[in-house]
Amino acid sequence: MAGLLSNFRNTMIVSVILAIVIVAGYFAHNGAADAIFWQAVFRWMHTFFGILWIGLLYYFNFVQIRKMPDIPAELKPAVSKYIAPEALFWFRWSALATWVMGVLLAWNRGFLVEGFTLGALEGFSVPQHTFIGLGMWLATIMFINVWAFIWPNQKIALGIVEADADAKAKAARTAMLFSRTNLLLSIPMLVTMTMNQTIFG
Repeated sequence: MAGLLSNFRNTMIVSVILAIVIVAGYFAHNGAADAIFWQAVFRWMHTFFGILWIGLLYYFNFVQIRKMPDIPAELKPAVSKYIAPEALFWFRWSALATWVMGVLLAWNRGFLVEGFTLGALEGFSVPQHTFIGLGMWLATIMFINVWAFIWPNQKIALGIVEADADAKAKAARTAMLFSRTNLLLSIPMLVTMTMNQTIFG
């Protein structure tokens, strides 16, 4: 067992296989790959990728950004050359996967357009569409921030893209500010994602 758990890839393979077996059990119970079944699959995947994305966002903001000034200069390359690039890989791709699965889930549940228009097409008469739409827009802004601002600037700050010291410092600050923006938006976004399902079903 220790051999399995000490290898990340093998641990993930076994975990995914177990998850697929359970999904197959739900499929057998449901009796068909209908809209409800796919809704369940999309929700599972949206939740998994969302935890990975927001978890890394919180790691960056609660730990890495706050503690980097305290790390001795000779140790900082361990973070900037090894840890941060790997974390940013999972961060940006989980952001994309979260957003795609969220769109598929909203489409499957029949409120994609109503959500993205914040319920305006219905005269704001369906509050669950307004609330979930707010969450969808917050998440969309966060997703755009990752790909349009955080990742391009982190590539400069970490030296993945050649730049002088001033450009690196400016890029690091820009990436930090957009990361903090996402931190600010994440908690209200999570309110809509969790409470909407509970209050409105």
